[in-house]
Amino acid sequence: MSHHHALVAELRQRGIRLTPQREIILDAIRHEDEHLSADEIYRRAHRRSPAINRATVYRTLELLQKLHIIHQINLGDCVRYELCQGKPHHHLVCKVCGHTVSLDHALLRPLERKIKQQFGFKAQMEHIVIYGQCPKCQKNNE
Repeated sequence: MSHHHALVAELRQRGIRLTPQREIILDAIRHEDEHLSADEIYRRAHRRSPAINRATVYRTLELLQKLHIIHQINLGDCVRYELCQGKPHHHLVCKVCGHTVSLDHALLRPLERKIKQQFGFKAQMEHIVIYGQCPKCQKNNE
């Protein structure tokens, strides 16, 4: 079963009505490896179906986020979205230029263990965003 069909099946199993508009919006997000803004998602969905309006896109994004189907990444001046990958997924985000890099969870496992060891706290680290400056912006600021 493809990832798209699995998502559709999961939504239906949860009792979520999968309208043609929602499916087009989900498909617009699913087909991209990059992080998309709501406007980019709207433009891609609108190309496929001119009947889709911005309000439908925003409502669908809000629903998909509540259902943990997508992540929202705040880049400071822009919010972007991507599909949840079923496993922890993290990002480094440059606060200057907005460049985003995916970060492997293996890098954060020692922190997860340290939090558990030191505080007895079981951290739920499904999606973490770490802000800073990319090498290019650091170089430009020197």
